[in-house]
Amino acid sequence: MRLMNLKNEELLIDESTNEPIKLIYYPKEEKTNSLKIRVKEGIKASIIEVFAGNDLNETFTRELIVEDNANLEYMKYQNIGENSNIQLQYNIDLKDNANIKMTNFEFGKGKNTNQFNTEFNNIDSNLNIYGLVKIDENTNSKSVFKTSHNNQNCFSDIKYKHILDDSSKATFEALSVVNEKALNSKVLQNSNTILLSDDAVIFAQPHLEINIDELEAAHGATTGSLNKEQLLYLESRGIESKKAKQMLLKAFENEIYDNIEDIKIKEFLQELEGEENV
Repeated sequence: MRLMNLKNEELLIDESTNEPIKLIYYPKEEKTNSLKIRVKEGIKASIIEVFAGNDLNETFTRELIVEDNANLEYMKYQNIGENSNIQLQYNIDLKDNANIKMTNFEFGKGKNTNQFNTEFNNIDSNLNIYGLVKIDENTNSKSVFKTSHNNQNCFSDIKYKHILDDSSKATFEALSVVNEKALNSKVLQNSNTILLSDDAVIFAQPHLEINIDELEAAHGATTGSLNKEQLLYLESRGIESKKAKQMLLKAFENEIYDNIEDIKIKEFLQELEGEENV
């Protein structure tokens, strides 16, 4: 994989990537605050970005520009410590027939806010943002989405899953606005949460603001606990209670992992999670 070490610069991708570009930030070593990532016309690229460390207190801005007929797959892996407090803002600009697929994993402790702003000012572009928030103790995670459909034939799909334990708190705020010129838009929002503790809290607020009739739109939010009948069934088959819970949680998570298309991103994620579980 290509390793990029950038500070307040622009990452220009003008040739398709055979392997993902990898960006990694550690506390007290990297102080990058702002990065513009531009994928040139007709290019297909993959990026992995990792935020890790015990004392990461930064505000990061990412401007993602995907030009005509270009495709970007972006995976963010976040695993910060209890003394960390980070804010990430993504400003997304999709040109004609441009596509971006984002998969975000938010683990660890501390506090974090992730904000995603997208303006669909061009035609035939697609935005896909899936995320898994898996936290415990007193961790606080907030995900905010503002998507404006201003032109025709554009598709936005936002889906987040949360697994919350102990006294952790998560927020999912999504606002998608479809304006008069955005004919034939498709707009989806969804938040699903499993609470593993009576003290864990989810604030889920999906919201659509629709100004036309010619579109497809849906939004929803669900909150619950692990299915007791499924747990009992697995235990009746000789599976230990802890293992049965892990199996059900993994089945819940799989939709987010399956959103990743680039096999090398999947391999990187498997290696990274394997190292952290040692």
